[in-house]
Amino acid sequence: MNDSDVSKQIQQMVRFIRQEAEEKANEISVSAEEEFNIEKLQLVEAEKKKIRQEYERKEKQVEVRKKIEYSMQLNASRIKVLQAQDDLVNSMKENASKELLSVGSSQNNYKNLLKNLIVQSLLRLKEPSVLLRCRKEDVQLVESVLDSAKEEYAEKAQVHQPEIVVDKIYLPPAPSKKNEHDRYCSGGVVLASRDGKIVFENTLDARLDVVFRKKLPEIRKSLFGQISA
Repeated sequence: MNDSDVSKQIQQMVRFIRQEAEEKANEISVSAEEEFNIEKLQLVEAEKKKIRQEYERKEKQVEVRKKIEYSMQLNASRIKVLQAQDDLVNSMKENASKELLSVGSSQNNYKNLLKNLIVQSLLRLKEPSVLLRCRKEDVQLVESVLDSAKEEYAEKAQVHQPEIVVDKIYLPPAPSKKNEHDRYCSGGVVLASRDGKIVFENTLDARLDVVFRKKLPEIRKSLFGQISA
């Protein structure tokens, strides 16, 4: 083999190696591009997922905030309604309290009422000796019915007539513009055992409170209808 042949063989080998190297380089380039594209796609999808999750989180926050605001508005509305209802009921009670002042306008009727209140109180206490407290302006009327009240109580309870001591400490006077913020009493009596352990308040105001508490559900139903839970 002469030098020319050797040279040709070498050139062929160089071309072959170069071609193989170029093919290999192309394969590496294509593979690298594919890996890059895959990684880029994965990064894009991961970022999309992150954005979707963030959007869903914020959407939930908005929904929760809306529910909270709606609940607060609903509660505020309910409170306003309940307050308006309470104001109306309290207004009715205040009007009823004012009507109590007219009870004493007829002396005979009020005198008979005082007697019945005393008898009722005695039947509740069932004590042989009691202390009676009334308004200063009612003392004469109370003393005028004590004997008949004791007699009626003794007959009903089948006991001896009790001792009734009229206290020198009086119940507050009727309400007026001068003492509208002070303690007041619209009438009636308070009886207690002599040791003070048992007290029965039978004033007109106390009776109104008892009746009002007892009838409050009926009053509310009559005014506002059946309230659903």
